[in-house]
Amino acid sequence: LARIARDGKLRPAPEALREIPQLPFEPGPLPAAGTTDTALTWAGHASWVIRTGGLTVLTDPVWSRKILGTPARVTPVGVRWEDLPPVDAVVISHNHYDHLDAPTLRRLPRHTPLFLPAGLAPWARRRGFTEVTELDWWEAAELPGPAGPVRFDFVPAHHWSKRTLTDTCRSLWGGWVLTAPGGRRIHFAGDTGYGHWFEEIGHRYPGIDLALLPIGAYDPRWMLRPVHTDPEEAVRACQDLGARVLVPMHWSTFLLSAEPPLEPLHRVRAAWAATGRPRADLWDLPVGASRVLGED
Repeated sequence: LARIARDGKLRPAPEALREIPQLPFEPGPLPAAGTTDTALTWAGHASWVIRTGGLTVLTDPVWSRKILGTPARVTPVGVRWEDLPPVDAVVISHNHYDHLDAPTLRRLPRHTPLFLPAGLAPWARRRGFTEVTELDWWEAAELPGPAGPVRFDFVPAHHWSKRTLTDTCRSLWGGWVLTAPGGRRIHFAGDTGYGHWFEEIGHRYPGIDLALLPIGAYDPRWMLRPVHTDPEEAVRACQDLGARVLVPMHWSTFLLSAEPPLEPLHRVRAAWAATGRPRADLWDLPVGASRVLGED
C-alpha cells in the first residue's frame, strides 16, 4: 500500500485517457457456424462467445456495465444479450468480480451447465444452478453436442481468488482447454501470469488451434507480473503452448491498471511481428468482432 501511494494510482495517467475513443469497437452479427465450425466473438474483457462442436459456450461472461471496485467499462459489450444463440455451457476461470459476474449469470436459465474451478460449486448452487461441474487442474468433463461430445479440461494458471473478506484462495483458478469432436482445440487462459505451465499445457494438449491469452492489466510490473501476462509474455505463452493462433483479450474493456489504454495492442503487434510468424495468425479482434477458424 505504501508503494502504491508513493508511485501513484493504479490507473492510466489523465492524458492517456484521451486514447479511449480510439479503442477498437466493431460489433457485428454473429457469423454462421455449423457443427464442424469453430467461431469466436469477443464480447469484451475475458468474455467470449465460442461456438464449437455445435455448442455455444460463454467464457467468464460479464455483460454488466460496471463491476464492484472498478470504473465502468470503456467500451460497450460487443454482443447484445438478446442476440446470443441459446447458451449450451459457461466456463469460469476464477471468482474475481470481473470474471464471475452474478448479474450476468442471473440472465441464464438455471439448467445451463456451468464448468467451474474447484470450490465454486456451492456459490453456483446457492443461486439455483442445477448443472454444476467443478474441476481441479488436469481434470476434465464432457458435454454432449450434435457432432459428439465436447471436452472441457481445466488447466493451471498463476493467479489467485477472492470474493469476500474471508475467502482468499478458498476456490481454485485456472484456464480451460475445449476440444471439439473433430479435434479442434481452444485454450482460454482466464487470468494468469507467465510461467512453465504453458509448456506443460501444450505438451498435454498438442495441436491447440486458438490461444485466448490476456495482454492487459500489467502495469506496474512489480505488482502485477505474477498474475497478469504483459503483451510480450502472451506471445511467448502462445509459442510455449504450440498454438497456431494468438487471440488477445483482457484489455480495451475495464481499465484495471496503469498502462495507457492502447498500449497492449501496439505491444502485442510488435512482439508478434518480431517472431516472424504470419500476421494472419494474430487475431487482434476489436470488441464485438468475430472470426471463424479456417475461413481465411
